[in-house]
Amino acid sequence: QVQLVESGGGLVQAGGSLRLSCAASGSIYSIGAMGWSRQGPGKQRELVASMTSRGSTTYADSVKGRFTISRDGAKNMVYLQMNSLKPEDTAAYYCNAQFGSSDGSFYPSWGQGTQVTVSS
Repeated sequence: QVQLVESGGGLVQAGGSLRLSCAASGSIYSIGAMGWSRQGPGKQRELVASMTSRGSTTYADSVKGRFTISRDGAKNMVYLQMNSLKPEDTAAYYCNAQFGSSDGSFYPSWGQGTQVTVSS
């Protein structure tokens, strides 16, 4: 069984910064892409940022230039540095990952989420 646990959320003022962390643990054979999604109040969940196992990144247009995703393969962790935060960034943030098995297949998993609230 594998598990993803997020941390680092909190309450900040507009213009501030937060760094989210996500740790993968359990019986891990391999990890493919890892990333972050979010869901604000009354909104659908959206992809924020992702990174493949080879380092290719994608970002939502709304966070480009402000958010940076990074990974530490040795520790099975992924991070999201969030700068110049805006009230519209307020959401529950979820860590996602593709876990591989010895037979070559991959399956998705996600954490319970961490709340980020940005005040104006």
